[in-house]
Amino acid sequence: MNARTTLDVSRLPTYAFGHRSLMWWGTAGMIVIESTLFAIGLVGYFYLRGIAHEWPLSAPPPELRYGTWNTAILLLSGIPNQLAARAALREDLGAVRRWMLVCLAAGVAFQVVRALEFTALNTHWSRNAYGSIVYALLTLHTVHMVTDFVDTAVLAVLMFTGPLTGRRFVDVSENAGYWWFVIGAWLPIYFTIYLVPRLF
Repeated sequence: MNARTTLDVSRLPTYAFGHRSLMWWGTAGMIVIESTLFAIGLVGYFYLRGIAHEWPLSAPPPELRYGTWNTAILLLSGIPNQLAARAALREDLGAVRRWMLVCLAAGVAFQVVRALEFTALNTHWSRNAYGSIVYALLTLHTVHMVTDFVDTAVLAVLMFTGPLTGRRFVDVSENAGYWWFVIGAWLPIYFTIYLVPRLF
């Protein structure tokens, strides 16, 4: 090949943040798909509520305590999550490690409270359609939270043990974006499960 037509790409970066990253597009696509799943669950809830003579069916509304605690935990976890994402953009390893550990602590707290939350729903998944849809929505969100918690834990271990490359910082940044999705997905579920039976 003629030297004048050869393109030297050796100086191009091997990773990128944001929409220039394939990981960003993969995460965005997954969020779109999972958002559709959450929307279907919420539509199912309101459909069942619309055809029922009473709501909730044969049960008082779930206790507010644990669901509200989890809402507070998730909203507060957005702070270390955002700080981890910013540290990743700066490729500040010390800050990334520190904030990811805080995110993991928030994830543990959330899951402990979620376990208590299931005991305070005042219904069971096998009791009737109301119990089934409430359990389905809560389980769906729990699966996403556990998945993101495991992803965060794996990334945290890699940030402490290596190998450390720029792509690891991109992974942390994309993980933070998915964490925001988990937080955002919880808010309409909280409103639906805990407030709709009390307000309407």
